[in-house]
Amino acid sequence: MNGTPRFSTKRLDQLIEEATTDAYNESEQTGGFFAMLEENLTLPFVTQVLGQAVTVARLDLTNRDQIVAICSRGDATQAIPILDLPLPKPLPEGAEWIEAYRRWCGN
Repeated sequence: MNGTPRFSTKRLDQLIEEATTDAYNESEQTGGFFAMLEENLTLPFVTQVLGQAVTVARLDLTNRDQIVAICSRGDATQAIPILDLPLPKPLPEGAEWIEAYRRWCGN
């Protein structure tokens, strides 16, 4: 879990239920998580990727239903799967949604 503090499984399960209510398949459920992340995760924030400080500027949902963080450092920009994104300490507001998504994905 990238060394991030754990939220209670009860809380994460509540968030999973909220994100996936009325979603009929995995694609719609991922879209539900994306909407909740966009609504609740405070952006931008700075984190470390491969020892380098990067700014998470926004999120995107790929055409393969993968939620990615759009990270930048200087002029370089890269999409990193949110499941692989190391989170900073202190956590940004709304980070529990990332942890709920990780739990839903089985990570």
